[in-house]
Amino acid sequence: MDATGSPAINSVAINPIIRGREEGERRWFFGGGVHIWKAKAEETGGAFMMFEDQMSGGKMTPLHTHPDSDETMFILEGEILVHMDGREHRVGEGGLMVAPRGVPHAFMVTSPHARMLCLHTPGCCQAFYWDASTPLDAGAGGGAVDFGKVQESARRNGGIVLLGPPPFGSH
Repeated sequence: MDATGSPAINSVAINPIIRGREEGERRWFFGGGVHIWKAKAEETGGAFMMFEDQMSGGKMTPLHTHPDSDETMFILEGEILVHMDGREHRVGEGGLMVAPRGVPHAFMVTSPHARMLCLHTPGCCQAFYWDASTPLDAGAGGGAVDFGKVQESARRNGGIVLLGPPPFGSH
C-alpha cells in the first residue's frame, strides 16, 4: 500500500518526463515510419514505453501479436485501417485502438500520411523496436523499408510474434 492506502503499482522510482512535440530520439523503423521516442522503458521503470509514429500512406504491418504487452494506438492525424480478430475497423483522428497482449492485429495507413502515439504496457518490447530501427538526425526523413531486418529483430529480441503477411485486400 502507498501513503494514501492504495495498492502500490510500481515500486521503481520514475523521474518526471517532459518532451515537446518534436522532442525525443528520432529513429527510422525498418517496417516504415519515423519513431519519435517520448518515453523509453528505462525512464518509466519498465511500466510502459511510448513513441510517436509518423507514417506515409500505404504503410502496413504484417499480422502479429505482442505476447507480453498491450498495444494502444491513439491517432493524432490521418486514418488507419485496423485488422483485429478477423474484422477491419477504420480509426481516424482522435480515435483509439487497443490490442490486448496475444491478440492478432495489423494496420494499414489509408490517408496520405498519419501520426499516432503508440503505447506499450509494460515496456518490455522496446528491444524489438530499437533493433529494428536506426537513428535519424533532427528533420531527416526515413530510409528504405526492410522487413528482413524487422523479422531478424523479432527473432533476436522477442516482444512480437510475426504471424503472416498483411491481411488487407484491395481498399
